[in-house]
Amino acid sequence: MDHALRGKSAIVGLGVAGLGEAPGSNSWDIMAQSAQAALADAGLKMKDVDGLFCAMMEDSMPVLMAAEYLGIRPRHVDGTLTGGSSFVNYLASATAALDAGLCDVALVCYGSNQRTASGRLVTASRLPPYEAPYKPRYPVSGYAMAAQRHMHQYGTTREQLADVAVAARAWASHNPQAFTRDPITRDDVLAARMISDPLGKLDCCLVTDGGGALVLTRADRAKDHAQKPVYVLGAAAESTHRQISQMPDFTVTAARESGKRAFAMAGVTPSDIDVLQLYDAFTINIILFLEDLGYCAKGEGGAFVADGRIAPGGSLPVNTYGGGLSCTHPGMLGIFTIIEAAHQIRGTAPGLQLDGVDLALAHGNGGVLSSQVTAILGSEATL
Repeated sequence: MDHALRGKSAIVGLGVAGLGEAPGSNSWDIMAQSAQAALADAGLKMKDVDGLFCAMMEDSMPVLMAAEYLGIRPRHVDGTLTGGSSFVNYLASATAALDAGLCDVALVCYGSNQRTASGRLVTASRLPPYEAPYKPRYPVSGYAMAAQRHMHQYGTTREQLADVAVAARAWASHNPQAFTRDPITRDDVLAARMISDPLGKLDCCLVTDGGGALVLTRADRAKDHAQKPVYVLGAAAESTHRQISQMPDFTVTAARESGKRAFAMAGVTPSDIDVLQLYDAFTINIILFLEDLGYCAKGEGGAFVADGRIAPGGSLPVNTYGGGLSCTHPGMLGIFTIIEAAHQIRGTAPGLQLDGVDLALAHGNGGVLSSQVTAILGSEATL
C-alpha cells in the first residue's frame, strides 16, 4: 500500500551561491542569493513563496530572520535544527505542509560564509561537562572515535578510508563548482597531516562558503514550472543521541532505521537506486552509511569502497559532485546532497551527468552521527 505522502510534492527549482569563497558576503547574503537562483530556476518570484524552511548556524531563530531578510511574510515556517540533516528533514515537513494546504510554494534555503569569516570549522555547540575535560576537537574527535572503533572491530584500514577521499576528488575533478579539483592518490591521503587519529586532513571535509536552496510545490502543479520536476517519493528520520559519548554503538548509525523507512515509503529497495548522495563530513561517514543503508553488511564497508567502486566508472556512483570532502562544505552539507540528487534526475548536473537516472538517494547527517535523515527522489517515470 502506497504511503499517503509518496510523490505528493516535487522539487521544481534548484539554486546555489557563493560556493568556495564569497568575500564581502555574509551568510544571509549567500542564503538570499541561492534562494533567488532557485526561484528563477523554477520560474517563480520571491512573492510567490508562502512556506519557508531554513536553518542557519548563527541565529537562534533563523527562519524568522530569513523571512525578514528575504522580504516575505510566509504563512508556514519551519526552522527545526538537527544540524546538517535539517534540510533533508525539511523535504518531509514541506511535503506534509504542501499536502495539507498550509502553503503552496515551499522554499528551503541555507547560507554560510564560514571560510571567509573565520577560515575554520566553527560551531555554536557546547561540550557537555562529562566530555569537556578531555578537550576533544569538536566535531572531528567524535568521528575519529567512530573510525577507530570500526577499525578495531572490523579491521577497516586507513587505506580504505583514503579510497573514499580519492573517489570524492575524482568526481570533483569534473565539476567546475568544486572547490578542490586537483587529483589525489591514496598515498596523498595517508601522508596528509593528522588531525584526529585516524583521520588526516584529507579525511576531513572542506571549510568553505556557500549556500543552497530548493523550491517545492504540490505534485499536481509541478509541471507548470520551468524545469523537469523531481518527486519526493520517501523521507524518514531517526536520531539516537546528541553527544558522541551517548551513541549506543559507534559503528551503527540511525541511518539503518531512516533508510529502511524511506525505502519502504518510496516502495523501492537499495538496488533500485541509480545514484547516492551521502553526507561525507569525514571519510568514515561513507563507510558507515553504505553499511547502514543496506549496500553491504556491517563491517564490510571498508572493502566495499576499495578499488574505485564508488568513484567515476565504479559500480555504485556516490557523491557525484565531489561531496563535502572535495566540492563544498559550508558548515552544513545536507541541502547539497538534495541539489545534486535532483540535478542528476533532471539531467542538469554541473559535473559528470550520469545516464538514465530515475531514482536518487540523498542522506543527511547532523551532530556527531546523531541525526540521520534519508530521502528518495524520483523522476515522473517512478510515480
